[in-house]
Amino acid sequence: MASKTKKAQFDAKKQLETVEEQFQTLQILNEEGKVVNDSAMPDLSDEQLQELMRRMVYTRILDQRSISLNRQGRLGFYAPTAGQEASQLASHFALEKEDFILPGYRDVPQIIWHGLPLYQAFLWSRGHFEGGNIPEGVNVISPQIIIGAQYIQTAGVALGMKKRGEKKVAITYTGDGGASQGDFYEGINFAGAFKAPAIFIVQNNRFAISTPVEKQSAAKTIAQKAVAAGIPGIQVDGMDPLAVYAAVREARERALNGEGPTLIETLTYRYGPHTMAGDDPTRYRTSDLDNEWEKKDPLVRFRKFLEDKGIWNEDMENEVIEQAKEDIKEAIKKADDTPKQKVTDLMNIMYEEMPYNLKEQYEIYKEKESK
Repeated sequence: MASKTKKAQFDAKKQLETVEEQFQTLQILNEEGKVVNDSAMPDLSDEQLQELMRRMVYTRILDQRSISLNRQGRLGFYAPTAGQEASQLASHFALEKEDFILPGYRDVPQIIWHGLPLYQAFLWSRGHFEGGNIPEGVNVISPQIIIGAQYIQTAGVALGMKKRGEKKVAITYTGDGGASQGDFYEGINFAGAFKAPAIFIVQNNRFAISTPVEKQSAAKTIAQKAVAAGIPGIQVDGMDPLAVYAAVREARERALNGEGPTLIETLTYRYGPHTMAGDDPTRYRTSDLDNEWEKKDPLVRFRKFLEDKGIWNEDMENEVIEQAKEDIKEAIKKADDTPKQKVTDLMNIMYEEMPYNLKEQYEIYKEKESK
């Protein structure tokens, strides 16, 4: 009996190793901006490639300015995005306007490019209710603060789309830490069971705040967790915008064809702190690791690729930078000019019919605010 048990354990280990070997990282551009996988190259025009680069450069400037605004006390909560532009923006670039985005708190760039006005993104950071007043026709929800909760919401939204016969997908994002949450498993399992048109992205930036990914799970990849839900999983070089685009575009086509959801793990890196709320990455990341990932910078890689094709130059990049600075300046002014949030505003928008025990308080605040 003991020998049979030993053999079963050995076979199970070999089976796990066989599964893990299937999850090789998809890459199209190497760190030097050279194409290393022609067969996976997406069909993008020169204009589309330029537009994707424009968005990545613009978002890097937005990140830098947002950090400065936060330090000045002009923004509230902010999660830096530098280093994750390929993962965020190339995945969004593979979507269509009618698709629905359910972001995590680091995924503000995607919903801005999907149509949320920049000044409202700033107001959301400040906790102003106007920041969550999504304009008609912009298919996003406000960024989710609860880790992984957006995965369950995405499964529901995607199933609703399927039941209505709509030809669009729901996409969501979380970090490697989010993949350790129960909501993550429930979301991908539910969507898989009902073949809901969903795309689940895990941006593996290697640290769930300060916990290394190796201490979060014994799994060799996050992508392989898709196996338990019976859905495809793929690991992608998250610093390679072309690989990210190709993976998401294929996942979208699968979803629209009725083949169900896909889990995509993007290997990426955040250059800044987890958030601006006091996190110090030097306490848990080495300078050697930072330097290693800085060599993989998605903007540098993509810039080399476009310059080699003769469709990008320094003047074009500087034009984008200046436009971003001007837009940010106007947006923060509009946010500053937005009427301050009042207690009565919160009470009004919270309830369709205000509870009797708050009506008296409402009148008291209303009187105070009128003075």
